[in-house]
Amino acid sequence: MVRKFSLLLIVASLAGLAISSSAAAESHRQQVATQAVAAVAPTTPEGPGQLIAPESVCPGQENLAAPAKAQESTMLCMTDFARVQSGLANLGAAEELEQSAGDKADDILRCDSFSHFACGREFTYWMRQTGYISTQCWRVGENLAWGTENYGTVRSIFRAWMSSPGHRLNILDDFTQTGISLRVGTLAGQPGTRVWAQHFGSHCETPSTQP
Repeated sequence: MVRKFSLLLIVASLAGLAISSSAAAESHRQQVATQAVAAVAPTTPEGPGQLIAPESVCPGQENLAAPAKAQESTMLCMTDFARVQSGLANLGAAEELEQSAGDKADDILRCDSFSHFACGREFTYWMRQTGYISTQCWRVGENLAWGTENYGTVRSIFRAWMSSPGHRLNILDDFTQTGISLRVGTLAGQPGTRVWAQHFGSHCETPSTQP
């Protein structure tokens, strides 16, 4: 009974969002609501199996004792494996997105709020603070998840994301960069909760205004 409850918590606690510099601010919350419904829909245990990297390719998928940086590297490996299997390029590292993902995960724990708008901040707040969306043309996305014990492992979280259409879309979209963060703390009264945040982004060249 406890294991089943924990699994339902992790699936129900997924949230994914993607916007661009041309998206209207008032549409953010509607996108969150729409994708939250998709996240709690029935999913297959393994998700799209051919897109889930084997342990031999991405080691440490279920090692909760590994340092956070090592687990974040494994999550990046899982992400890139799924993208390559889908005919897409690997994602490049972006220090700004890594920092913003960490700040978002910190907000979730500090304010005990699992939300794209944790601590009352706009979805893009930390991406803006780190300077990632300081350019005129950008596109960003965010996947969030939390789980306790074995449901917070890299493999469990990634399987859940890939089983949710909204989160899978972010992973397999035409982003070029990513930043991943794992934080551990108390959430919803559960100590030892593992909060995962993955930020996606890309920059584009704006058309010249010169005559």
